[in-house]
Amino acid sequence: MKTRVLCCGTFDFLHPGHLYFLRQASELGVKLYVVIARDENVNKIKGKYPFYKEIVRMKKVKELDYVDDVRLGYPGLNFLKVVKEINPDIIALGYDQKTPLGLREKIPHSKIITLASHKPDKFKSSIYRNLKSKY
Repeated sequence: MKTRVLCCGTFDFLHPGHLYFLRQASELGVKLYVVIARDENVNKIKGKYPFYKEIVRMKKVKELDYVDDVRLGYPGLNFLKVVKEINPDIIALGYDQKTPLGLREKIPHSKIITLASHKPDKFKSSIYRNLKSKY
């Protein structure tokens, strides 16, 4: 059986920190699924919309040769729906992501792994957003 790995995120300003995270996730299995957060969901969670629209962020991640499947999440913060559809063996979380409520109960067979950061003081979307807003 091929090990399916799932990771989710906004991936605004696709930067070296994201690339490090996605590469680590890809090395955990045979097939890497990436779910891109919907613009409206990012606004609900973070209180602001991403700099780049969801379709642009999705296209950028699709260009990575070690990512096998990229899709948008569902509107309305229904994270578990897409996880159930993909049915991953491993769910890779970023160093700054929390395990969504109900995930362990609804998807008990999936192993949840938090991956290491890569220079978070230098590579973080908020840093890039602040730089962009100055120009």
